[in-house]
Amino acid sequence: MSEEYFQNASWTALAEHSGDRALSAQEINLNSTRSVRPKAASRAACRRSPRRVLVAGCCGGIGLLSVMILALIVSGNISSAAATSNFFTQGTQLTAAGQFPEAATAFEKVIKSQPSSGALLNLGLAEWQSGHAGKAILAWERAEWIDPFDERAAQNLKFARTVAQVDGPELRWFETVSTWLPPNAWVWLAGTGLWLGVGALVFPRVFRWRKSGAQQTVAALGFCIFMVAMTANIGVVSRTNLGVVLTKNTSLLLTPTRGGELISTLSAGEAARVVRWRRDFLFIHTAMNTGWVAREDFGLVVQK
Repeated sequence: MSEEYFQNASWTALAEHSGDRALSAQEINLNSTRSVRPKAASRAACRRSPRRVLVAGCCGGIGLLSVMILALIVSGNISSAAATSNFFTQGTQLTAAGQFPEAATAFEKVIKSQPSSGALLNLGLAEWQSGHAGKAILAWERAEWIDPFDERAAQNLKFARTVAQVDGPELRWFETVSTWLPPNAWVWLAGTGLWLGVGALVFPRVFRWRKSGAQQTVAALGFCIFMVAMTANIGVVSRTNLGVVLTKNTSLLLTPTRGGELISTLSAGEAARVVRWRRDFLFIHTAMNTGWVAREDFGLVVQK
């Protein structure tokens, strides 16, 4: 009994001891696994970190470049606005002092940097006081082109043409329509009318809405706006060929040469339409005649 008990006890102890060893080995493997995983993760992070750094660097560089460009644009606009304001103030002071040619030069600098109806109105006044009726009428025509709602330009044109005894341009019906709004407004109206009409027809089918009379009314209204705006845009393009004779007794020639046969002479401020041009000459159509004039004697309302 004692030997058998001793053997059983030995096997039990051996089993317990081997179990302890197996548990220790399992714990060692678990610990080794835990210790290896962070290293593998750190290696993977090290492999991915250069890409992240590169992307972050590119994004930061692009952001910094955008900020610098924006700062340059803002600073340029501020400096340009300051210079424009200085020239405008100078032109106003020169006009008040009666120095009209110098005032006209100052207002021309304003218009080159930032065209506006106010600067063109003042330029026209300075040119009129300087005795340049053609240049004054051209300036007021350009002011009316920018802002057709400004009554001062229309009144100045009416007065100047009455004094100079010249007529205004002969407008076609679609050109008359184009004078109701500023040129850029017709472009926006055309786009708005087109999208409104198309949207009223397409959206009900896409979202499976019920057809109604309101949708058809909106579509018809959108396409009507589009058609009117497109007609006005054609008038705007056509009016870009209108201009004004700048100098007194401008020669209207039969051929585009300096020694061409004289057809007639034109008065300063007389309106005409450019048909074509060749080198330094323009072929124009006035209310009475057609012929060639020198480019420096004629000014387009819309500079090309």
